[in-house]
Amino acid sequence: MSEAASTAPQKDRPWVMRTYAGHSTAEASNALYRTNLAKGQTGLSVAFDLPTQTGYDPDSPLARGEVGKVGVPVPHLGEMRKLFTDIPLTEMNTSMTINATAMWLLAMYQVVAEEQNPDLSPEEVAAQLAGTTQNDIIKEYLSRGTYVFPPEHSLRLIADMIAYTVHQIPKWNPINICSYHLQEAGATPTQELAYALCTAIAVLDQVKNSGQVDEADFEKVVGRISFFVNAGVRFVEETCKMRAFNQLWDEITRERYGVQDPKMRRFRYGVQVNSLGLTEAQPENNVQRIVLEMLGVTLSKNARARAVQLPAWNEALGLPRPWDQQWSLRLQQVLAFESDLLEYDDIFDGSHVIEAKVAELVEGAKAEIDRVQAMGGAIAAVDSGYMKQELVSAHAARRGRIEAGEEVIVGVNKFETTEQSPLTADLDSAIMAADPEAEKSALASVAAWKEQRDEAEVAEALARLADDAKSGVNLMTATLAAARAGATTGEWAGTLREVFGEFRAPTGVSGAVGVAEAGAELTAVREAVRTTGEELAGHSGGRLRLLVGKPGLDGHSNGAEQVAVRARDAGFEVIYQGIRLTPEQIVAAAVAEDVHCVGLSILSGSHMELVPSVLEGLREAGMEDVPVIVGGIIPDSDGKRLIEQGVAAVYTPKDYGLTEIMGGIVQVIRKANGLD
Repeated sequence: MSEAASTAPQKDRPWVMRTYAGHSTAEASNALYRTNLAKGQTGLSVAFDLPTQTGYDPDSPLARGEVGKVGVPVPHLGEMRKLFTDIPLTEMNTSMTINATAMWLLAMYQVVAEEQNPDLSPEEVAAQLAGTTQNDIIKEYLSRGTYVFPPEHSLRLIADMIAYTVHQIPKWNPINICSYHLQEAGATPTQELAYALCTAIAVLDQVKNSGQVDEADFEKVVGRISFFVNAGVRFVEETCKMRAFNQLWDEITRERYGVQDPKMRRFRYGVQVNSLGLTEAQPENNVQRIVLEMLGVTLSKNARARAVQLPAWNEALGLPRPWDQQWSLRLQQVLAFESDLLEYDDIFDGSHVIEAKVAELVEGAKAEIDRVQAMGGAIAAVDSGYMKQELVSAHAARRGRIEAGEEVIVGVNKFETTEQSPLTADLDSAIMAADPEAEKSALASVAAWKEQRDEAEVAEALARLADDAKSGVNLMTATLAAARAGATTGEWAGTLREVFGEFRAPTGVSGAVGVAEAGAELTAVREAVRTTGEELAGHSGGRLRLLVGKPGLDGHSNGAEQVAVRARDAGFEVIYQGIRLTPEQIVAAAVAEDVHCVGLSILSGSHMELVPSVLEGLREAGMEDVPVIVGGIIPDSDGKRLIEQGVAAVYTPKDYGLTEIMGGIVQVIRKANGLD
């Protein structure tokens, strides 16, 4: 052996490497998981489709067009079995991105693990399970939109799960508090720190006040809290943000909750790096963005992520293919196994620059945490709309900087000249199409499942679930019984909807701050909006009315909110009712408000099902002359088909200029009314 080999430094263990995956059907997702594990992935990260995330079965009217689109449908225990066929759950570390229905998915996961290990008792199986349920409902109200129940009932479900896992599944992280989606919704680093930590405080206070965990076990609760963080391309600032998270969490857990064990105070986090900054224009540039973002959460040993999952270079175009996901996995493997990063102590310790930036972030975050706590905490700040308003305003400010060229996005607002990329020469084959048969397959699966189960046993289990929901006992036991009896996802959620009711979160649009100063372009658009409104109203001073609609279950409302805010700035009267509307509800609003244009925002890939339904509804309502525009992650071929079906304009992520889009909407309205 050479001298160099014998003196090689001891390397740290790499982080858990995951790929966020799941699509079409449980069988297809299972094949993808087993392939990824064979390529060296060390943990699973399950993406569920929107009906599963929001508690609907595939046969619900709201599920139309959404089944199997952004993840895998799991409407019952039989599909959960298929999802993990030949994957031993007692040996796996599984992350499930699930929130409102987290308790239900964890119950089905546990039951499948029990079935895989018939020689062990349910308690012995549960003790071996390791993984994470996202289970952060507060950020759903603020950014991602897959909430179901009102905040107080959602927090109860979370507290019940935390208490159950601490006692029964001690290696499980029952909640993954997500600042990831806050950054996607426009949060500054200071807001990301403050709002995520306020959420953690709300959850821990709820668990403490529930009385389900005694003082001796409360340290274990704190020790099992994990975070799911975003990392943007400003990797020095992101490194400092992670060090600030460590410092603040240590202080909060020590001072507010009296946690003595330093291990239990450790800030434990996984990361999916920023998808907000990925561009449709010159998408090959996304590879270097992803690498820089990964460095922000790996370079600093004392603030290094426990698990990393990276988006693919083509996510702004559509659904990544297995090869694209492999590329992202290889980025991690090259850093962990080829570079010397893991051979050193923290390379930033003693840096004056890093220390000063961390101190600045900590100070700003503490001030914002105090502001939210003075309002009554995170739930009160959700109910009042404060946090949502702040995020929408921050996002609007960022969009304004990009449009003004103050914030450079390479290939978008600077260095736009480009060679033809071989990666996107054939755009239709550069992404994966969702299986068009997935919805039929899921519908057939639910029908077959209901045929073979014991209906009386299901009814009894759901009645017990309702009784326990009303009485206040821990709901995990009744949920496990419902899973074993064969209840469906929609039935579990529907039972709790009847007891708890549903919730619609504030949109944050009405109080958001838009463009501070109107430049020449916005001034010209305002004049066009004003004069067109007058012409259509017979010079009586009428205003153009724009309906911004979110059909289907897609809760990613950031784009729709920014369009609504800029349209208001441009002089439109804006009607925006938030997320999760049926095409019929959108048509009814268009009729009731007598709008001049309908703008639909869809990022879940269900545009080819939902947009034609809106067009048909407008025709039936006698409003076929009202132009419809569509925005979202829409492949070129689909965009052309939508235009052929009667859509007036299609906007995708490459159309970043909101004021330019407003001008386009005015032209669409003028053309539809014969004013050009």
